[in-house]
Amino acid sequence: MSALLWLLIPFIVGVAASGWAWVTARRTPSPPDHDTWEDLDRYDRLRTVLSTGEHCRAT
Repeated sequence: MSALLWLLIPFIVGVAASGWAWVTARRTPSPPDHDTWEDLDRYDRLRTVLSTGEHCRAT
């Protein structure tokens, strides 16, 4: 009977860990980001701004 009690300890730890993971998980995950064209336009604008010599300089 004492050998079965040693198997009970990992079982309880596993149940506690799965419960903790379930409680801390995000309930409403955001939808995946499929707006790659907007990201590409943002990257192009940022690259254009940084390539010009008109960006801010620290004095």
